[in-house]
Amino acid sequence: MTNTNKEIPYKIYLEESEMPKEWYNVRADMKEKPAPLLNPQTLKPMTAQELGEVFCEELVQQELDDKNAYIPIPQEIRDFYKMYRPSPLVRAYCLEKKLDTPAKIYYKFEGNNTSGSHKLNSAIAQAYYAKKQGLKGVTTETGAGQWGTALSMACAYLELDCKVYMVKCSYEQKPFRREVMRTYGANVTPSPSETTAVGRKILADHPGTSGSLGCAISEAVEVATSTPGYRYVLGSVLNQVLLHQSVIGLETKAALDKYQITPDIIIGCAGGGSNLGGLISPFMGEKLRGEKDYRFIAVEPASCPSFTRGKFAYDFCDTGMVTPLQKMYTLGNNFIPSASHAGGLRYHGMSAVLSQLYHDGLMEAVSVEQTSVFEAAEMFARVEGILPAPESSHAIRIAIDEAMKCKETGEEKTIVFGLTGTGYFDMMSYEKFNDGIMKDYIPTDEELAAGFAGIPKFPGNEF
Repeated sequence: MTNTNKEIPYKIYLEESEMPKEWYNVRADMKEKPAPLLNPQTLKPMTAQELGEVFCEELVQQELDDKNAYIPIPQEIRDFYKMYRPSPLVRAYCLEKKLDTPAKIYYKFEGNNTSGSHKLNSAIAQAYYAKKQGLKGVTTETGAGQWGTALSMACAYLELDCKVYMVKCSYEQKPFRREVMRTYGANVTPSPSETTAVGRKILADHPGTSGSLGCAISEAVEVATSTPGYRYVLGSVLNQVLLHQSVIGLETKAALDKYQITPDIIIGCAGGGSNLGGLISPFMGEKLRGEKDYRFIAVEPASCPSFTRGKFAYDFCDTGMVTPLQKMYTLGNNFIPSASHAGGLRYHGMSAVLSQLYHDGLMEAVSVEQTSVFEAAEMFARVEGILPAPESSHAIRIAIDEAMKCKETGEEKTIVFGLTGTGYFDMMSYEKFNDGIMKDYIPTDEELAAGFAGIPKFPGNEF
């Protein structure tokens, strides 16, 4: 709860000198570490050498590091961050008034850059390490397009080639997001495609598919590993990405501490886990060390419920089964979610870090239908003046729900949520909601069972 007599400004900004100089690695404080990535052929932990065939060398070291709590942010990356960071922590006074709630609501707004989302925090880091290694370019996947846009920007800045495989339904739903990537020089291909062997196989197995992040990852990895001078980079899920995104939580905590504010509830949308992990990391660190206690809530779409209906098991991170095995909450690598409008949350698995924290009971998870998400998005837009991304609006939905519980009980809880980006490239989604033709889709138990059937079976991977 808030412990201050100071008047809280509408927006809390940090000074440039107060920006984080180090990323925080929550794994260092976890008693139960995330399980290691496994080589699918040997079922042994992946070595740095093996991972280095796919990822940049420095990023491999960050991926494997579960000992060092703080990792210095290179000056070149900090200088880039200054173009759009620190981002504001906003007191949602207007939303509080609209809800007539005693709750105090804050949101960390990550949409103040051309990519329109938090993704740039990791994109510039990964592009920097690729450039430092002397590579020609990188390949990646993107769902809704925020990550692809962010990586395109970072690569343009550092003069790297960028090849993006964009989930087909988002490629078709969001042509302007695609064109922003192309404006920054990226080559954008709808996935699954005929340009890769794995893409052709997926199309043969799933004719007419709208694609998934798992499909796009497979294609991007194939191109990276078969093209000299290229490596693959990923916008979520991996340990290294949560590390880079910790700047969100570090800034949020510094802004709250400035006014002696202690949140009760911290909420984030969850697809692969990058923004949620980044937002909660320093607060989770305090909880793990026994210094403070917080309630953490991950919000995912009911159409792709990895946490709430998935299995905690080793699985491939991609549909084509070319990546290492990761222990995570998963719906199965061959699960193809419906073409919902939360494109960035349509991933079959979840971060190993967040999966372990959830498995250990240190955080909660809920799933919500997309029509209720867009109801919350429109309410927020009308009173707070920002059109939120569909992904971000999952967090808004639960923040509103928790604030209304406070109204019922009279409790003055302090709620913080991550507003990960803007929705100005998502107007086709808003159009369908406004026209009343948006439908909710919840996979049946039978559909989920089909996905679980694809999870690799080997001793110790029972679920």
